[in-house]
Amino acid sequence: MGDTLEFNEIYQESKGSWNDGRLRFSKQNVVYKSSKTGKVDNIPAAELSQATWRRVCLGHGIKLATSTGHVYKYDGFRDTDYERISEFFKANYKVELTEKDMCVKGWNWGTAKFSGPLLSFDVNDSSVFEIPLASVSQCATGKNEVTLEFHQNDDAEVSLMEVRFYVPPGPADEGADPVEAFAANVLSKADVIQATGDAVCVFKELQCLTPRGRYDILIYPAFLHLHGKTFDYKIPYTTVLRLFLLPHKDQRQMFFVISLDPPIKQGQTRYHFLILLFSKEEELRLTLNMSEEEVEKRYEGKLSKNMSGSLYEMVSRVMKALVNRKITVPGNFQGNTPGAQCITCSYKAQSGLLYPLERGFIYVHKPPVHLRFEEISCVNFARGTTTTRSFDFEVETKQGNQFTFSSIEREEYGKLFDFVNAKKLNIKNRGFKEGMKSKNNEYSDSDEDQHDAYLERMKAEGKIREEGDGSNDSDEDTGEYDSNASESESGSGGDGSDDEGKKKTAKKAKVVKERKPRKEVRGRKKERGGARGMGAETPTPPRAASTSSRKTPESQSQRSPRRTTKR
Repeated sequence: MGDTLEFNEIYQESKGSWNDGRLRFSKQNVVYKSSKTGKVDNIPAAELSQATWRRVCLGHGIKLATSTGHVYKYDGFRDTDYERISEFFKANYKVELTEKDMCVKGWNWGTAKFSGPLLSFDVNDSSVFEIPLASVSQCATGKNEVTLEFHQNDDAEVSLMEVRFYVPPGPADEGADPVEAFAANVLSKADVIQATGDAVCVFKELQCLTPRGRYDILIYPAFLHLHGKTFDYKIPYTTVLRLFLLPHKDQRQMFFVISLDPPIKQGQTRYHFLILLFSKEEELRLTLNMSEEEVEKRYEGKLSKNMSGSLYEMVSRVMKALVNRKITVPGNFQGNTPGAQCITCSYKAQSGLLYPLERGFIYVHKPPVHLRFEEISCVNFARGTTTTRSFDFEVETKQGNQFTFSSIEREEYGKLFDFVNAKKLNIKNRGFKEGMKSKNNEYSDSDEDQHDAYLERMKAEGKIREEGDGSNDSDEDTGEYDSNASESESGSGGDGSDDEGKKKTAKKAKVVKERKPRKEVRGRKKERGGARGMGAETPTPPRAASTSSRKTPESQSQRSPRRTTKR
């Protein structure tokens, strides 16, 4: 056996991406050089303490642990390489290369073990997977739960975003919280943002709309720290895309919007926008935790050690200086409401405000939407579905997505159309403008003069329903009139005026019978009892008698001969 062993096309995992390279074992050290990045791992032979051979996705792999606490993993070996490497390790490093099988049971419960820079999830003393803690970017705790987020690699086609662990509560006699202990072990080795030194400034109890709650905002030189009652977020300034300062329609409040990529997470919810709400009347005196010379040197006159003014002005001024990005404000657009630079509308069943900007649209606050003009394919003005008092504004993007902002007041149409036309956006239904203008006189009238198709249809259906009820009532009234006429003809034979008087009497009696059905039933029973003695038919049950309070011509024609015979 020679003094060295060399292997080509050996792979090393780096944040979800595989980098190939060349691995060489010599008596003095172990050297791996990446072909892609040129990075070199040099492991002295005297520091090797453990070597493990195991089956992995890329054939077989070797895991090397050092006495200094570092762990190195290389994959891509063949099965026949095991004997050569094992003999070389015994002869030169005095370390035995042990074989270890991975657990493939598929269980999702087991034991979490922290070993140096690795978190190992084991089932029955067999490893299911290992997490390099240096790849962890965030560690958030919840009730019996710990969430790990990972640094992303742009070269990886598929990336692991996060892993959540359920940590069962420990015995009551133990003082330490298992969740906090788990998180502390992760943070001790993780590559997360750590607060070093004092914050530049602190804003207490700011109202945050997304994510909802009140947070203390600690401003550090490199990141923004949101501290709430339940969640903490550390947001690097490199993830901030844009800043917006938007006046509310009531002209008493201000929105400060921070666009983020990648977004912050709260459970399964991702927040691409951080929205703060301020009152214009709230004032603040702010003192930075820096000397005058340091402030002047670092921020070049953008900030001063002592500042005072409105709270929203202080926050926006500090964020602009530290993030080093411009703040976007509404342009020259003016809505129908005097002084308002936005439009009230609805998006996904939520009411909010749409702001036409110089280079796009932004909707706040739930859910926030930002659309740049360069990604808009066309816009469409659509009439409201149930009324002409409002219209919908539809925006189609070049990616094929459609955003519909509905329930916009009709008075906003002209100004919004002129704004879109001035920005040279493609309008899908340009003829709709003239159709809306031709109805200006109609719009100036009251709501009663407007043509409402739904209302007209309801009126027509009601008229048809009334006509149907009237025809039924006329048939019933005719039956009552005929029955009374037959009785009068058999008795006195009066004229038409008497018949009309009897008809009114019959209608009045009908109302009385409907109000007192029990008396009517008793009277009918007595009459039928007398008829039964004369060989009449068996009477119907009381329910049938009560339901036949309205006499039909057929029933009267059958009963009239019996009454004539009785007389």
